[in-house]
Amino acid sequence: MLGLVETRSVSPVFVGRTQELDTLNDALARAAAGEPQALLIGGEAGVGKTRLVEEFATAACRAGAVVALGGCVEIGADGLPFAPFSTALRALRRELPDQLAAAAAGQEEELTRLLPELGESSGGRHDEEGMARLFELTARLLERVAADRTVVVALEDLHWADASTRHLLAYLFRTLRTGRLVVLATYRADDIHRRHPLRPLLAELDRLRTVRRIELARFNREEVGRQIAGILAAEPDPTQVDAIFERSDGNAFFVEELAVCAHEGCRTGLTDSLRDLLLVRVEGLPESAQRVARIVAEGGSTVEYRLLAAVARLTEDDLIDALRAAVNANILLATSAGDGYRFRHSLVREAVGDDLLPGERSRLNRRYAEALEADPTLVPAGERVMRLASYWYHAHHVAKALPAVLDASVVARSRHAYSEQLRLLERAMELWDTAPEETRDRLRPIDYTEVYPPCGCDPATTPLRYLDLMAEAAVAGRLSGQRERALKITKRALHLLGDEGDPLRAAWFWVQRSRLVQALARGDGWQELGTAQQLMRGLPPSEVHAEVLATAANWSMLHEPGPDALSAAERAVEYARMVGAREIELNARLTLGGLMVDAGSAEQGLAEMYEVRDRALAEGVSYVAGRAYVNLPSELDAVGRTREAVPLLQEGLVYTRKFGQLDSEAWVWANLSEALYSLGRWDEAADAAAGALRVGLSAKPQGGGAVCLAHVALGRGDLPEAARQLASARAYLGTHDPMPQHTFLLSRIEIGVAAGEGRLLDARAELARALVPDIAPGTQRYGWPLLLAAATAEADARTLPVAAAGRAEILERLREAARKTTTDAPVWLAHERWVRAELTRAEGHDSADTWSEVVTAFERLDRPYDLARVRHRLAEALLTAGGEDERDRAAELLRLAHAVADHLGARPLADAVALLAQRARLAQGRVPAQRPADPAEALGLTSRERDVLRLVAAGRTNRQIAEELFISPKTASVHVSNILAKLGVSGRGEAAAVAHRLELFATGDGDRLVAG
Repeated sequence: MLGLVETRSVSPVFVGRTQELDTLNDALARAAAGEPQALLIGGEAGVGKTRLVEEFATAACRAGAVVALGGCVEIGADGLPFAPFSTALRALRRELPDQLAAAAAGQEEELTRLLPELGESSGGRHDEEGMARLFELTARLLERVAADRTVVVALEDLHWADASTRHLLAYLFRTLRTGRLVVLATYRADDIHRRHPLRPLLAELDRLRTVRRIELARFNREEVGRQIAGILAAEPDPTQVDAIFERSDGNAFFVEELAVCAHEGCRTGLTDSLRDLLLVRVEGLPESAQRVARIVAEGGSTVEYRLLAAVARLTEDDLIDALRAAVNANILLATSAGDGYRFRHSLVREAVGDDLLPGERSRLNRRYAEALEADPTLVPAGERVMRLASYWYHAHHVAKALPAVLDASVVARSRHAYSEQLRLLERAMELWDTAPEETRDRLRPIDYTEVYPPCGCDPATTPLRYLDLMAEAAVAGRLSGQRERALKITKRALHLLGDEGDPLRAAWFWVQRSRLVQALARGDGWQELGTAQQLMRGLPPSEVHAEVLATAANWSMLHEPGPDALSAAERAVEYARMVGAREIELNARLTLGGLMVDAGSAEQGLAEMYEVRDRALAEGVSYVAGRAYVNLPSELDAVGRTREAVPLLQEGLVYTRKFGQLDSEAWVWANLSEALYSLGRWDEAADAAAGALRVGLSAKPQGGGAVCLAHVALGRGDLPEAARQLASARAYLGTHDPMPQHTFLLSRIEIGVAAGEGRLLDARAELARALVPDIAPGTQRYGWPLLLAAATAEADARTLPVAAAGRAEILERLREAARKTTTDAPVWLAHERWVRAELTRAEGHDSADTWSEVVTAFERLDRPYDLARVRHRLAEALLTAGGEDERDRAAELLRLAHAVADHLGARPLADAVALLAQRARLAQGRVPAQRPADPAEALGLTSRERDVLRLVAAGRTNRQIAEELFISPKTASVHVSNILAKLGVSGRGEAAAVAHRLELFATGDGDRLVAG
């Protein structure tokens, strides 16, 4: 806590601290089993120690524990004797009056030193053993109270504790032996200076193996965003989150103050109460120390001693005296390397900086810049350029600031700090018009702009021009994800180019605009690409020309694959080779390989894609390599080589994560989900789809994850969940940029959900929308599943009266679409036969021969769910034909189909198989009978939740569950929480009891449980 400062807004959402809460909950569980627990929680002021204790206390109370809180009270330099223990014992007496009285019986006179309410003290004996006796009686008191119930004693603000309290706590930690007791204490880590009286105690307790120590770190950027969202009850602007995160350094209390301040529009970003709190100790320093603090505040997060000396212009003795005063007051700290100084907290520095007068601030920055220019060795070489740019900019010296800022932007870009690069380039644009002409004529040449052609004849020596600067900024904005800013820069550049007759540079900016329009969901980007292509007509080959062609080919591959796209990709490769644009060449070759696979040249196309992947890895072209890990496995899956795709996708996860390609990683997760679904690994497919949703930055890869989850839910018969995920996918993907790989998949699920809910006319309407236009060459991998879903819906509804009207037209429409759709791989040839079989079934005259062909086709593939479905249909046709041999064969087919359906949790298929067996009066032992009502299903438990509950009942921890089921501990924790909610219980023990009472699992050897 921060003493008298009032927190004005607290997030109702508890953020982060998962590992710390797990540690505390584990301690609670151990204590409940009779093993006393001792914990220390440290962290700087405001980091969230009290909030963590409150959350844990609430959870402990829900679990049936009694919680007693006590806090140390500061008075001067010492705290009140035994204050936290007295408060905690009073709380126990309120909660358990009879039990506490019984535990204290016979020892009231001694214990009144801690709890006067127990009676009057006669003063007692005062000898060397008196305190030890009191400590022993207190320990035994707590053990007795906690003999048959779990008790949590939490003591806060140990840094203010008096000596007696510290000694009693040490005694308890050393001697507690029995009882269901948790004793925890919190302290401010930043207040424990070298001479602090708590420091020796912490060192002593660290040597005790029975004491666990938790150090609370500051929040990361994601956690700060969630905290701000809780405070504001709305999703905060990412820029605001970045600003508050940078200012607060992740300190939870400061985040609260800054969030409120930002919401209320404070001028400086600090509330008066917080500023006063932070400045009170600074203003108590000697004047020379205050002056040095002001200099350090303006110098950066850390200021080197030599640089500080050059700026302060004090004698060495005076400077050291001033620094010693600031360090002793805990305002400044020496760096770990011992070569400089920094403020204890960045907000203290900001508060001191706020007190500087405008002229004072610019004068200090000028002094820093002049000192650094005079002696560049005053700061580390890697920091010099960036810091010099900052000093000159804040000194308001335009002639010096513009070149310094531009040099710094190059350094930022070289470190992949694109957001920082954009900020610096925008500063340069701000300074441009006011900079002297002679300054602009001496600027550095153009930096990284991809294939943009710089102004001037010799890019290596021609000074930067304003249009070049805009090109740098547009690229930086796009790469940093700040697309709105990049789009504004691009629009302004095109406006400036409007009257200049510069088609090459204009085409480049139009390509940038196309990408940004797509990313911002403002359109599909084709109009902008078309403009770029028009501008390039008749111009000689160039990198820009190759880039325009490659981008157009990639667009066509995703939107309108076919001969034109293939031709564009071939020309892009040719132009890239002519001008030596290696990355464009590899990128275009990857697109070309995918188009070749889609056009029917699978082996040649896949070989090209493998070679591009290998070359990109060898040459370090990470963007192309990341894209290869998305597209190559996707094309392998498209031709039925799914098992070959999975290890590539797993390799791609490692690669994209290593290089921070979050969207590519999300696409890899989505593609892995599709592949695992095809291979009959549905639980893993669902986890992979969740991975796409978790890591994706852009909407489209997240939409891909939602589509996969909808697919799994549909296969398992969870129609509400399938509909929910479908709606989520549509929201992610939008309508601004339709692609067959999205529209056909969405329509397939829409038809499946509508058919499952008996809405045949809605399914037909969705099919009609999806087949405008037809299934073009190159989109067959998405088209065949769509046709199959529609044909199956018609066949399943053939006996319904509502299906009669319009059935002939629909079936003919499906047959016509099937005739036009390519079957260039065994998997799609098998789908073609399946679609035709379903259409025949819809007309009521399918046969065993028809379905035998389909089963034979799928037996050659690695798609167990599809095989199980067509085996079910073949069995149905055999049973219709009659005959004992046919019945025996049908029984075996149904047994195989049911085994797959049961393994996958594909309830609609399992129920259909069981119902068919029942109608055919097949012997009970020949196929699985329809299962009786399953208690787990009645409770709403999914297949994965059933697996988790089995392990919970066996006493596994979340980490052990995660290891056994190949999921993350966090995912296991979410499953456990969902299970507790569905069972209506508050703890794992109760959940296990419910599972055993309902006989959800049969006990096997030892503690191993087997699903019943």
